Amino acid sequence: MIKMLLPACAALIVFIIYSSCRVVDNGCGYELDPAIKAPDSEIVRMDKYISDSSIANATKHSSGLYYQILNPGTGNYPTQCNLVGVTYTGKLINGSVFDASSTNIFYSLKDLIFGWRIGLPLIKSGGVIRLYVPPSFGYGQTPVGSIPKNSILVFDVNLNEVK
Repeated sequence: MIKMLLPACAALIVFIIYSSCRVVDNGCGYELDPAIKAPDSEIVRMDKYISDSSIANATKHSSGLYYQILNPGTGNYPTQCNLVGVTYTGKLINGSVFDASSTNIFYSLKDLIFGWRIGLPLIKSGGVIRLYVPPSFGYGQTPVGSIPKNSILVFDVNLNEVK
């Protein structure tokens, strides 16, 4: 019986040692892949929306997200591991508001939609950013409340605090 368990125990020990060497602990166990990119079809839609809407001062992120830094802020930049205190308004591209908060709400940045995970680290605490979010960085194929599937989303976000 012991001879049968020995190979299994040895394999388990090797697995644990190998796994522990490959884990990068950044404090919260989450890191956003810097190479993340929206599908090409969504980037084409985003480019067309920005162009057709004559939004001349929006910056295109390498991921396909567009943004406008309305106020860069003066505090700390958030990381994926931070809690962020925000007030915001979320709109569809037709201008209808689907969500808003005028009181400071705290979220763990790593738990938010990719559009926010990419965009909020571009400003410091006290800053304001407008995010033009491709569908896959929002809710994608899933309709949520009044948000139809495959919607481009526009958020105005005040980054009030970084914890």
